[in-house]
Amino acid sequence: MDIQRDLVRHYRWLRQYGYNDSHSGNASVRDQAQFWVTPTGACADLLEDTQLIQCPVDGKPAEGASLDATLHAQVYRKNPRAGAVLHSHGAYSVAMTLHGEDFVPCDFEGQYYFERIPVISIPYDRYLELAADAVADALAKHKVVVVRGHGVYAAAESINLAYKWTCSLELSAKTCFLARQAGTL
Repeated sequence: MDIQRDLVRHYRWLRQYGYNDSHSGNASVRDQAQFWVTPTGACADLLEDTQLIQCPVDGKPAEGASLDATLHAQVYRKNPRAGAVLHSHGAYSVAMTLHGEDFVPCDFEGQYYFERIPVISIPYDRYLELAADAVADALAKHKVVVVRGHGVYAAAESINLAYKWTCSLELSAKTCFLARQAGTL
């Protein structure tokens, strides 16, 4: 499987299944000392693999790369096993963590995959300055992290596994939300 086509496919799935809007989130896959990342402002519905931006893991991101390219590079530097990073904006994951406390799944699958999901708060006006280190530090120890009020970052050995962590967190957050609404939690 061509890693660039695989990246585009997973990025489109984030949009298709409601984890991102048309132009939000970003994704990357590592290719040894380089990584391929979605371009800034990419439309998931229209993105082609030829539009991906190649960046060095060690060094300045290439022009046109996602604003989070520095963050992706930092994740790869701090977690050498990481082969992919996905960033999404799942509504339930974001809503269930707006209070800023770590998310503890209430459902079996969520508890099976995650003991807890760290939630980090980064001031909006300092996001680009602070996010790379904060998210990379969290992903060096956890499968996923939520930036309060912003979204989910997942890192894994493969893009499909990062996608699994993203989807599993969102379903767990949705289940907990519905259980609270039903009065069973």
